[in-house]
Amino acid sequence: MPNIFNSRSKQLEGEIENYLDRVTTSGLIFYEGVKAYVRGNKTKFEKNFKDITALESEADEIRRNIKHTLYTFMLIPESRGDVLGLLETLDDIVDICEKVIEQFSIETPDIPDFLKNDFIELAELSSKAVDEVVKGARAFFREISMVSNYVNKVHFYEQEADDTEENLKRMAFHRKDITSFSHKVHMRYFAEKIAAVSDVSEQVAERLAVYAIKRRI
Repeated sequence: MPNIFNSRSKQLEGEIENYLDRVTTSGLIFYEGVKAYVRGNKTKFEKNFKDITALESEADEIRRNIKHTLYTFMLIPESRGDVLGLLETLDDIVDICEKVIEQFSIETPDIPDFLKNDFIELAELSSKAVDEVVKGARAFFREISMVSNYVNKVHFYEQEADDTEENLKRMAFHRKDITSFSHKVHMRYFAEKIAAVSDVSEQVAERLAVYAIKRRI
């Protein structure tokens, strides 16, 4: 199937590429931010928090510009609704990545040593799910036959994240290293927040799969 863009929509193509870059970067900063927090690198964490807050605003502005361009110049009319729907759901990823880092900054959870590796692994798996769904979005515009491959990878990382999340929560509640019930609940809360990034990525991937099917009919 040919590229969704034509000679009239090269500017739009560039804007969408720019937007997808921001989504990928949000997943990377999210991972680096969680890792920096868990390892006690406050300076790096605060930089990550600042960077992802700025990136979230940039992504919103780019998305609004894309919407304006699509309707003002009547570009790709046969796929306009699906493109806008895809961008809106991708925006959910940027939002949740920023919110998770914000919650770490606000609540400053005390993470025991025996849970640190699991928190970092969980963040890495969620970040990988983000990366794969963005690759799938790029394929939707350029090489639609590859979309299902990336969607399957998102499902894989989401399931891996679920398993890591469950293991982390079980350790938090069953080991005696954490004596306070409220502390156990706090660990569960942050495990769920980090894993939610992979959940949202999977939701986007499922919609992306539907959009790809529609384009191929």
